[in-house]
Amino acid sequence: MNSPQLFYTSESVTEGHPDKMCDQISDAVLDAILREDPDARVACETAVTTGLVLVMGEITTSTYVDIQALVRDVIREIGYTRGKYGFDAETCGVIVSLKEQSGDIALGVDDALEHKRGEMTDADIEAIGAGDQGMMV
Repeated sequence: MNSPQLFYTSESVTEGHPDKMCDQISDAVLDAILREDPDARVACETAVTTGLVLVMGEITTSTYVDIQALVRDVIREIGYTRGKYGFDAETCGVIVSLKEQSGDIALGVDDALEHKRGEMTDADIEAIGAGDQGMMV
């Protein structure tokens, strides 16, 4: 009997790689918002290609962050400051497409059904993660 052959693959990228740039930009958006509004809901994704950054997602917050300026600051910190490097923080396009989080999601995340029914204590609720957090192995 032959056993199935499985392949496990992984990728690791370093600073300057588009995937890492996306992570750094999304992290900067999250950090900037949570710094001013710890109760904010932030689901931010970033995509980059030569000369263009797209920041998209759903964010519910009471604060304002200049996303375009923040994106340019992150790109500048990475070192992309001249067109000949393939990316320029000053001249790249930055498109921001953010909307408020769905009220239906907030209903489920803000106060779980089990808590509404009195089946969970506040301590139980505090110990549970919420939203679309997850880990893939």
